Amino acid sequence: MDDEELEPRNKPAKKRDLSVMAIAELEAYIVSLEEEIGRARNEIVAKRRQRGGADSLFKR
Repeated sequence: MDDEELEPRNKPAKKRDLSVMAIAELEAYIVSLEEEIGRARNEIVAKRRQRGGADSLFKR
């Protein structure tokens, strides 16, 4: 077994050092994070719709 197979597939992202960022940079960073959260929420909604469609198809 290779060592790569033992490593987690999705490694957690490294945390950014916020102490070196200016207020404007921190605000922009928050905006970008909120946009990413929105993208993730939209993907969850889409996947739930797909699953709901598949569930209704197979329950017939």
